[in-house]
Amino acid sequence: MIGRRRLSTGVRALLALLVTCLAGFPLFWIINTAMTPTTDLFQGQQRLVPDISRTLDVFSVLTTDTPFLGWMANSAVVAFGTTLLSLVMATMAAYALSRYKFVGKGPMGFLFFATQMLPEALLVVPLYSLFAALGLLNQLSGLVLVNTAFAMPVALFILKSAIDNIPYELEESARVDGCSPLSILQVMVVPLVAPSMAAAAVITFFDGWNEYLFATTFIRDRSSWVGSTGLASFIGEFSTPLDTVFSAALVFTIPAIIFFLLMQRKIVSGLTAGSVKG
Repeated sequence: MIGRRRLSTGVRALLALLVTCLAGFPLFWIINTAMTPTTDLFQGQQRLVPDISRTLDVFSVLTTDTPFLGWMANSAVVAFGTTLLSLVMATMAAYALSRYKFVGKGPMGFLFFATQMLPEALLVVPLYSLFAALGLLNQLSGLVLVNTAFAMPVALFILKSAIDNIPYELEESARVDGCSPLSILQVMVVPLVAPSMAAAAVITFFDGWNEYLFATTFIRDRSSWVGSTGLASFIGEFSTPLDTVFSAALVFTIPAIIFFLLMQRKIVSGLTAGSVKG
């Protein structure tokens, strides 16, 4: 019996190690490519083991003439702005769709869902005309708004599912004690759906951080570029420094990984909260 348990544990550990290697291989290959000179890459001489002596070359993109750190700062503004605005709007909309009955509730929910059916490329031209009329071109706030329009419905349905699972009796008892609907939402509902809010925050953050189409179309001023647009600018017409491109890709990826790890901890802590009676 003990032998079977050890064998089962060993198989699980082996599978976990295999999945980890498969998931981490793209990141490893980015690091390896960033440490390999461009001449070796074009000659097909990239080694499986990265050259440790070229570790500092991974961050060579930060010492170039391009304002890559400024572009990443712009990406952070857009990503955090999209996350904050999406969560605030999605939380209130999800609570309304979950708890209240009103005319047009069904069609409204369908319209939120329908926003995910349209590809972004289909809306570039009309949105560009609208943003030009409103003076939102070359503005990071414009990117926050357009990214929120696509990310917020996803966060809405994640939060609505979580709010649907909250017993309605808890809110009734709070109303008896004199709590207003806004107080119930802030004090009772939001803490209970915190894990779902963390999951929604990860999705909306990645949407704002990685978005490329609208960022390239609506932002023409080079100093206002976001990281995704700046990363694409390293690809030249006649030559492309692959080591620099992958160095920029790695630097651009690190903040997103850090944000995910931080939010993952909150997701796990929120899911396990209350699992043990005390």
